[in-house]
Amino acid sequence: MSARLNAFASPLAGKALKHFVAAGKVVAESSLPAATQELVKIRASQINGCGFCTDMHTKDAAAAGETSVRLNLVAVWREATVFTDAERAALELAEEGTRIADAAGGVSDEVWATAAKHYDDEQLMALVSLIALINTFNRMNVILTMPAGDYRPGQFN
Repeated sequence: MSARLNAFASPLAGKALKHFVAAGKVVAESSLPAATQELVKIRASQINGCGFCTDMHTKDAAAAGETSVRLNLVAVWREATVFTDAERAALELAEEGTRIADAAGGVSDEVWATAAKHYDDEQLMALVSLIALINTFNRMNVILTMPAGDYRPGQFN
């Protein structure tokens, strides 16, 4: 499998991605826990069918010390006992924020209220920004059919 376009060779993609990556660094430097950030990126990527991002973020999470049990259970987090209540709230917000078209009202007040119990306003803004950014990356990679499997942890840092 090969990508439809080489985004890494495109001057336009380079310019756009520079800004997306810079926004991602702002989120990464926030007080939102790094493990939660990776879990959210993995879950949104799974929902969107983005193999490239799922590969990247599972490998980065593992390299940062995330356990294989938790990584293997992200897709079924509701039935898994290995996530904290705060992580579960973030994963639910990520799911509803990713599946906006599936829910006529977008993110429900209940899901927002649950997340707000665990995160302060800055962390909530970081979560919202992170969900928007990973969905942007997922869409680009899915449209371009970016192949998965060759990512090395920290490759784009």
